[in-house]
Amino acid sequence: MANVLLSEAEKTYILHGIQKDYRNDGRTNRDYRPMELETDVVVHAMGSARLRLANTDILVAVKADIDIPSPNRPKEGKLEFFVDCSANATPDFEGRGGEELATEISNTLSKAYLSQQAFDLTPLCILAKHQCWKLYVDILILECGGNLFDAVSLAVKAALYNTKLPRVSSAELDGGAMDIILSDDPYDCERLNIDAAPLLVTVCKIGDCCVVDPSAEEEECSAISVVIGVSRKKGNKSSVTSIRTSGEGSFHSDTLMKSLDLGVSAAAYLDKALMAALKADEENNTKPLGEKEIFGFLK
Repeated sequence: MANVLLSEAEKTYILHGIQKDYRNDGRTNRDYRPMELETDVVVHAMGSARLRLANTDILVAVKADIDIPSPNRPKEGKLEFFVDCSANATPDFEGRGGEELATEISNTLSKAYLSQQAFDLTPLCILAKHQCWKLYVDILILECGGNLFDAVSLAVKAALYNTKLPRVSSAELDGGAMDIILSDDPYDCERLNIDAAPLLVTVCKIGDCCVVDPSAEEEECSAISVVIGVSRKKGNKSSVTSIRTSGEGSFHSDTLMKSLDLGVSAAAYLDKALMAALKADEENNTKPLGEKEIFGFLK
């Protein structure tokens, strides 16, 4: 993540504001900054999205290929994440600086999505044990302004919502070999059910308080943070699919439980706002690529 040099006076100012539930940009400790979202921005991808959260800018493209199901999951498709930290995003990403962070983000996403409680890969199976769809989710971090994990997960869910797979009109075994016929009609496609796709929520401990959506400056003041993967189920029930901590500090058990509760409630709020924005964008924004309007939410 981007390192921001702060003086002790600046850190004290940020800490005192958070203790009074009033951050230096006017938000409370539970508030997110406004976001801007575009979908269908990469022409040759099955689905794509670009999300801006303050100075953080994320581009996600989804591509698909036909593969063989894993032996331990013969009735499911596959999902892989690839993260690229652009050297222009922050000086910290120059050389090999971004590789470690990219690996952390992709591993965290994989753990959250591949949980049995989260994303259902069964619809990606074409013929059990023989053929399935394999989705490649490519994530490019264009600019880093804090709270990368949350922004990446929102952009990934938006791109998966935008993904359209060719309909399989025929799939059968012919002499031991698979014979698959895909529809060549661009409008004859299948959409993914991403209702339960998890979101990542970062909760930073600053002093004795916890905040969501930390800015780059607030991340510098935090000794420890926890990234929580949260999946929403039917009936608006939420389940935690992954937990990842980072930093040299520690959580008291009570503080950790409060952080988890804050993360789950923030994820429910984010998911509701994101899905409403995606559906409104799809219904109202029918302009061609290059002329589409940028859709803002959490304003």
